[in-house]
Amino acid sequence: MDETKPLKVRLTFCVLLVGVSLLFAAVVTDHWAVLSPRVENFNATCEAAHFGLWRLCTKRIHVREQGAKETGCGPISLPGAQNCSYFKHFTPGQSSEIFEVTTQKEYSISAAAIAIFSVGFAIIGTICVLFSFQKKRDYLLKPASMFYTFAGLCIIISVEVMRQSVKRMIDSKDTVWMEYSYSWSFACACSAFVLLFIFGIVLLLIALPRFPQNPWETCMDAEPEH
Repeated sequence: MDETKPLKVRLTFCVLLVGVSLLFAAVVTDHWAVLSPRVENFNATCEAAHFGLWRLCTKRIHVREQGAKETGCGPISLPGAQNCSYFKHFTPGQSSEIFEVTTQKEYSISAAAIAIFSVGFAIIGTICVLFSFQKKRDYLLKPASMFYTFAGLCIIISVEVMRQSVKRMIDSKDTVWMEYSYSWSFACACSAFVLLFIFGIVLLLIALPRFPQNPWETCMDAEPEH
């Protein structure tokens, strides 16, 4: 048995835990996208918004004069009165007013549901790795690696669904939002995908049994896993 295998597993698991942390940060926060209306009059107030999978927050900001090409409201970090409301994804006919009018509710529901699957896969993968640290339970590393890989795939699908939702909302003729940008929660989700997907595959490669090193060495002659 490769004596460095336990060390490789622990190092890979540490990186995967970083990915899981980024995944949780993306799912529970509401800074996936920032929306801004077109501003015509300066020295007034405008209403910008930021949202995630579960909540939308609007913020009334005092407009200050910007450059000639900058006609949006913001940045969202400016002080102002903030009002937040949770989406009621699974209650028919109830949702945030902005989303009822300007975007497709199905997109938001799909992104949230897929993100839940991603979190579930990540939790199950973590449990499998923790149990694999016990003696003679290395076989749990293989399903754990697959669960982490599935978690990465689910979160990047959720990211794409959210991206399409924002794009179609901005392109809608009925919307008041003219500009948008992706924020740090969106970046966390993308980073989580990279770490979970890549290091999930790395964990699978580490978990695979050692192949014969010489042409005349058969699988039966190879050192057994302990």
